[in-house]
Amino acid sequence: METGRSLPSREMLLRLAEQLAVPLRERNALLVAAGYAPVYAERTLDDPALQAARQAVELVLAGHEPFPALAIDRHWTLVAANKALPLLLTGVAEALLRSPVNVLRVSLHPDGLAPRIANLAEWRAHVLDKLRHQSEATADPVLMDLLEELLAYPAPSGRLKAEGVAPPGGIAVPFRLITEAGVLSFLSTTTIFGTPLDITLSELAVESFFPADAGTAAILRAGLPGP
Repeated sequence: METGRSLPSREMLLRLAEQLAVPLRERNALLVAAGYAPVYAERTLDDPALQAARQAVELVLAGHEPFPALAIDRHWTLVAANKALPLLLTGVAEALLRSPVNVLRVSLHPDGLAPRIANLAEWRAHVLDKLRHQSEATADPVLMDLLEELLAYPAPSGRLKAEGVAPPGGIAVPFRLITEAGVLSFLSTTTIFGTPLDITLSELAVESFFPADAGTAAILRAGLPGP
């Protein structure tokens, strides 16, 4: 196969893709390029076959309250959120919150959360670097357009610019949001399904925000003023 004297079987392609952790969407593209039919289905989230998965996501989101959590698809479009998330969106322009909502756009847009992010330069560098790597790995035109759009937003002042990467230090890049109750500081985690066989399910992720300090935890447990 390496010399081109023989063609790989479908089973060999799937085995190589599994070992290389190729995303399911790209595995289908690989199969089609080799002359085989795709094997992974792509259903909508309201498909009955994904009902159990959707319920699992909703349980994870609700179980994370009173701290914010949300589910997103591969384009960072909001799929679901718990009751704590809207409490953080005070001041965000209504147009940014109309469906479909892109969470990266809401985060970095000058009419979104950007003016209230205390460490905007650091957070922006982290978000753009993550999106840049995702765009390069998938060559997804939607992600590439989103990256170009976010890079065009006014860059924050400070030593970290939009094109920079957050310097090492601490344990993770925090998300620090200015609210009426004070500055809230969060660390985020990403949860994905461990053994997906559906493309939509494989690209679904839950972003959970945990308090980075005792003050943030106390404020959220007490409840923030509503938007």
